[in-house]
Amino acid sequence: MKKIMLLMVALLWVHPAAAETFPLSPSGVKTLAPEGAIKSTGTWNLGTRAGDFVFIAGMRGIDPKTNHLVQGDEARIRQAFANMKLIAESEGATLRDAVRLVVYVTDMYRFRPIVNKMQEEFWGKGPYPPRTIVEVHRLNDDDICEVQGTFYAPVKK
Repeated sequence: MKKIMLLMVALLWVHPAAAETFPLSPSGVKTLAPEGAIKSTGTWNLGTRAGDFVFIAGMRGIDPKTNHLVQGDEARIRQAFANMKLIAESEGATLRDAVRLVVYVTDMYRFRPIVNKMQEEFWGKGPYPPRTIVEVHRLNDDDICEVQGTFYAPVKK
């Protein structure tokens, strides 16, 4: 029990950006809710840390200050990437630490070029992480894009 408590204290010390503190799972999975991030709109969490990996839920173009979608296609897709970046950084990861992205769009022809533009804006000229982009019929709140990511961020010992 003492080892578990020390691990919990160490994880919280390494990652002080967490706004809410949830108990670790029995296997040590940490639920993420960093300060400045959007608020969950249902029975899901923004992300989790499992060992050296950070898994971020599908982020949409929600303004964290209002918890409403931002206006404009480009602005909304940019905000989705910014929301994902904030959560990754709260765990010590950078965009270069992305090991996989999955992007869902409701119109591949219209939104894939904007997704590409936003990736270049966030990652510069690369290298870019592996990415899968999928056209879907509909997203929550009739949004246009959702971005999820997996990041490698070794726990500092």
